[in-house]
Amino acid sequence: MKVRDIMTAHPVTLTAEQTLKDAARVFIENRIDGAPVVNEHGELEGLITKFHILCAAMNGDSMERKLSEVMDRQVTCATPDQDLEEMLNVGRLPVVENGQLVGIVTRSDLATAYYYSSRDLKLELEAIISSVHNGIVTVDELGNVRIFNAAAEKIFGVTSDEVVGKPLTTILPQSTLAEIVQTGRTEYSQKVTYNNRTLISNRTPISVNGRIIGAVAVIQDTSELEDISQELKATRELKEELDAIINSSFDGIYVTDGQGITLRINDAYSRITGIKEEEVLGKSMAQLVQEGVYDQSATMLVMERLEPVTISQEVRTGKSILVTGNPVFDKQGNLIRVVTNVRDITELNSLRRQLEHATSLRQQYEEQLSRYKLLDKYVIRSQKSRDMIELILRLGQVDSTVLIQGESGVGKEIVAEILHSNSLRKDKPLVRINCGAIPESLLESELFGYEAGAFTGAKKGGKMGIFEIAHNGTLFLDEIGELPLQLQAKLLRVIQQKEITRVGGTTPIKVDVRLIAATNRDLRDMVNKKLFREDLFYRLNVVPVNVPPLRERKDEIPALAAHFMHRLNKKYKLNKRLDGSVINKLMEYDWPGNVRELENVIERAFVTSPGDVIIDVILPNDGTDVAHARYVGPLTEKRLKPAVEALEKQMIYHALSRYGSTRKAAAALGVSQPTVIRKAARYGIQIREMDR
Repeated sequence: MKVRDIMTAHPVTLTAEQTLKDAARVFIENRIDGAPVVNEHGELEGLITKFHILCAAMNGDSMERKLSEVMDRQVTCATPDQDLEEMLNVGRLPVVENGQLVGIVTRSDLATAYYYSSRDLKLELEAIISSVHNGIVTVDELGNVRIFNAAAEKIFGVTSDEVVGKPLTTILPQSTLAEIVQTGRTEYSQKVTYNNRTLISNRTPISVNGRIIGAVAVIQDTSELEDISQELKATRELKEELDAIINSSFDGIYVTDGQGITLRINDAYSRITGIKEEEVLGKSMAQLVQEGVYDQSATMLVMERLEPVTISQEVRTGKSILVTGNPVFDKQGNLIRVVTNVRDITELNSLRRQLEHATSLRQQYEEQLSRYKLLDKYVIRSQKSRDMIELILRLGQVDSTVLIQGESGVGKEIVAEILHSNSLRKDKPLVRINCGAIPESLLESELFGYEAGAFTGAKKGGKMGIFEIAHNGTLFLDEIGELPLQLQAKLLRVIQQKEITRVGGTTPIKVDVRLIAATNRDLRDMVNKKLFREDLFYRLNVVPVNVPPLRERKDEIPALAAHFMHRLNKKYKLNKRLDGSVINKLMEYDWPGNVRELENVIERAFVTSPGDVIIDVILPNDGTDVAHARYVGPLTEKRLKPAVEALEKQMIYHALSRYGSTRKAAAALGVSQPTVIRKAARYGIQIREMDR
């Protein structure tokens, strides 16, 4: 309590020039026993009391003496804002502010103030005790009840008027609260049984100035505690579940109360908008719009319309969001919450633009491929294939020699076909020759032709070589790494001089061909090992084109499989298809034999599968010897010969697919190269297809 709360403002004052007689008259007229002495400016100079008058009378002093002669000049003063507790021992207290006397505090003022303060404190304490949820019972030194609050009345079923002033044992015979007064010991969590209910009691002695004058017990019904505990547990679990649901949402969630005050936001909202929870928590949506955090508010529109609202909202962070506000009502129809769902349309717009750009690029690329007649004939899906095709299309506009390199079965011959069909010589012939499929003794005459009588068995009129046949067109030399050294020198001369001389002839013949070579071997390594001429290598390697293996472009496998199935269905007039599990299996395999091996596997499954749906394929294990190949068709004792032929065909096909040349396939099978060539022709295996 402050001094200003109880002081008498504008008190009766005297001046130093007045007399004791004047002071006595003022005291009698105003029924006071003292007054402050002030000057003409209202400043305190001293204090005069009836004590001064009585002393003067007893001493026989004149009552005409001036107050300045007898007043107390050393006066304790107070300011209006001082705490009253500091002035308890002062009988009369002048109150001064800015040097001016503004009031006075007397003992009667103090007594009145403390009376009312004590009364208010007593009433407040009684209200607190009555409103406490737990029962409170106090007893005096004799064990008689002094306080019995409303909660205790509810617990014991009796009123305060019935028990106050009586021993506590009248309603609770087993109570030992009175013993606390004697022992002075505090006891916690004591169990008390009353009307078949278990109560928990904490008991504490009450002491004043070190003397115990009673005891207090705080009582709680455990059954109520259990109910509250269960409710708290259920509420906590519900809150945790709600928190988990809200924070697991990919969409942003913003929750306000019925007045638009922000209650919570989830993590996704902060991620989408860049707005942190501490920036908006406890703020109204109107305030946030005014501060420029949002350009408009769906919550405010929901509060106005009392129905769901969807708007596009701009956030201070620069984000554009799609906002849907939904009202939540209580049972009386009052709006108690507004729940807003938020989606980042900045990301959606960006994705839409990216998709439109990608679609546009794809359309442009497909239009380009269609223009070159590639889209329907060849499978081109991966980025590596697209990059390679773009290079091939550019090379089609020049006549440079191209060296196509890649593993066996990757599709080198197809690349050569694309290059020729989109070149300046596309209207002229494309002549192919596999340098590894023709015996060395015949290869020279195949390349350069021969004159009549050049050797035994030669035609009468001689024969043109493939260089002459390809004149003005394109010559594709596959498996160039298999070319014997002696023919490498002659090929180099043809490339340099652009003329050939037939076997047995002496007259040079001019030829104009676009040369494309292909190999699955490392020609640079062969040069280092003296197996391939270095000068020829550099003549061929003008523009190298590397065809990536299938394992590096697996995203083309489904399209390739569909392409082969379509071709086989068209050939055999069937309608078979691959099960989804087969595609997954094909995607998991590394395909050492590349596209050729994939084609063989698809054809094998096609011809051996009994139904229209192919549910499995047989994939060769890495390192399996071709000699261990097995026939997968039906075997009976009456079909031994066809089964042997089928197995032989399968072994030859697999060997050619895996090794890429007739020489290597023959070595693996343990037979001669002519045998492989002859049997391949017998079974309809086109060797040139093996080099794709």
